[in-house]
Amino acid sequence: MAADGRPAGSAAVPGAGMSADASVAAERSAATEAAPRELIADLVAGPGGVMTDEVGVITGELTLRTTYADGQAHLSVQYRDADEWYAVTGGTARLADPAGLDAVHTIALGLLNRPEG
Repeated sequence: MAADGRPAGSAAVPGAGMSADASVAAERSAATEAAPRELIADLVAGPGGVMTDEVGVITGELTLRTTYADGQAHLSVQYRDADEWYAVTGGTARLADPAGLDAVHTIALGLLNRPEG
């Protein structure tokens, strides 16, 4: 209501309804959510090695791969320069924002890379 008691008129302001902006943001979010991403780093497993779903514990010089797909982060390892990848036991988690993959990778690398034991 205006100061003189009349109903306030609506102003035509482009983008004020935000419906187009919201749908573009939703499309970008869906595209990012579906887009696979991968981070890779070499490490030396600490005492006890790294437990994998497929072959149990692996030790020594390894490569860690942290991937993001379908809203989840996945950790896998391989012997350095090998072809086979193994899923890290317990290494899958829902990740609400794909931007968090860098942090997940950094933390996993910090936990698994123990060259001094």
